[in-house]
Amino acid sequence: MLGMLINDKELKEIQYLIKREMDEILFDLDDERIDHIVKRAMEERYKILFTLFKRVAPTEECLLYLRTSKSL
Repeated sequence: MLGMLINDKELKEIQYLIKREMDEILFDLDDERIDHIVKRAMEERYKILFTLFKRVAPTEECLLYLRTSKSL
């Protein structure tokens, strides 16, 4: 287990960066030109980012990025 001390400004920056990356992935997943294999890798990356996001963001914000099985 690793620990990290960050201040509020750094926490907001981490949240912003993760949200921006997840938004970009969600946008690209809707693009029909992207190959299925690439999309599967993007979905895996999204899962990793979302897991990290859950550790640093409030529950209300996490619910906005929660993907349902229907959206997969």
